[in-house]
Amino acid sequence: MIVVQYVLPAIRVLIMKDLIEKHSMRKIDASAKMDLTPAAITQYMKGERGAMFVDEIMKSGETMKILSELAGALAKDNMHAETIIDKLCRACVTIRSERIICGLHEKELPALKESKCLICEPSNADCFAN
Repeated sequence: MIVVQYVLPAIRVLIMKDLIEKHSMRKIDASAKMDLTPAAITQYMKGERGAMFVDEIMKSGETMKILSELAGALAKDNMHAETIIDKLCRACVTIRSERIICGLHEKELPALKESKCLICEPSNADCFAN
């Protein structure tokens, strides 16, 4: 739930901003590339969606590199669906392995702190990367 509620919307914000700002794409074109409605793009731009976790993700140079590559490929239409999914998964794995998501986990699921959760430990966080 945390990934769906916080991480994916923030990733959408960052990709959408990249498409609009770095690739000079109109909002309507960015919405089509991302399979979102123009109204959703407007909400992302206004910070009504996804804004809560954007700053945390921006602290990760590796995640930002992955998202920038993804936005560039979307802008040029030169990436297969499998590659898009792989890049999104790699961004999430990076967010986990760099423990960026741990604060949200502890806030939303306090029992994890008490149980000394090891899910985001590097040896566990990259289990889905291959």
